[in-house]
Amino acid sequence: MSTRAATTTQAAPGLDRRTELSKFLRSRRARLKPEDVGLPSHGRRRVPGLRREELAQLAGVSFAYYVRLEQGYSDGVSAEVLHAVARVLRLSGPERAHLMRLAQPERQQTAHPAPRQRLRPAVEHLLNALGVPAIVAGRRMDILGGNQLAATVFGNWTPLPPEERSLPRLFFLSPTARERFADPARTAPAVVGILRLHIGKHPDDPHLASLVGELTAKSEEFRRLWERHDVGCGNHDTIRMRHPLVGEYDLVPQPMTLDGDDDQRLLTYHAEPGSRSEEALQMLACWETQPVH
Repeated sequence: MSTRAATTTQAAPGLDRRTELSKFLRSRRARLKPEDVGLPSHGRRRVPGLRREELAQLAGVSFAYYVRLEQGYSDGVSAEVLHAVARVLRLSGPERAHLMRLAQPERQQTAHPAPRQRLRPAVEHLLNALGVPAIVAGRRMDILGGNQLAATVFGNWTPLPPEERSLPRLFFLSPTARERFADPARTAPAVVGILRLHIGKHPDDPHLASLVGELTAKSEEFRRLWERHDVGCGNHDTIRMRHPLVGEYDLVPQPMTLDGDDDQRLLTYHAEPGSRSEEALQMLACWETQPVH
């Protein structure tokens, strides 16, 4: 992760919540087929997905009401209506939460940058004590800290200034970081889905908007995945990694929210006991395992 990626120095305005809501609903509607919800297909359709009038009928709302919602106008829309729409669209748990945040934000967030997050000393000690690769990521998927084993596995991010230590930026813009993943095309959708989840939580964060703008401009792969409007909180599927000293090996991610700060997540990675991957990880662990910042 030592390759330095260019970054936008001036914070951009936050993403438009109304536009995000509109595009999200249209993308979820487009992925459904009539037969998925018990409707006759009547052959091939000119436009893929459910029609808006079909969705409105299944959700129990008027066509005009749903059209307005899909245009991004959510003022006055009840939670019951949103849950009905989510049910028809077959939204996952993270997608449903994303819809609720976009349509019913708890409070208007400020467009000023939030203060930089920092690790508590106890969390730094925890990273030092863990015998597996571990990273703490913040509200913008920025790396707040990690142990040396994580830097060995994913590449050393410490030469970068703090504002450039972003997991999505490193994954999509740093060839050095990219080479550590044996199957990056499989990991990329999860990275984008998590970033979309963060955008839903903080739609007015100008630095998040700046990050999305930079990745959209510089990575065709990111741009294509971002346009899908998929939302996710990651998964626990095995990640195939690669290191020049041990070759390819598998890690299982385990994300956890830190107590006292919902915007900080501890990301740990372990290998299956008794596996060749565990042997590879033990070899990499021969290096110093102190926290890195």
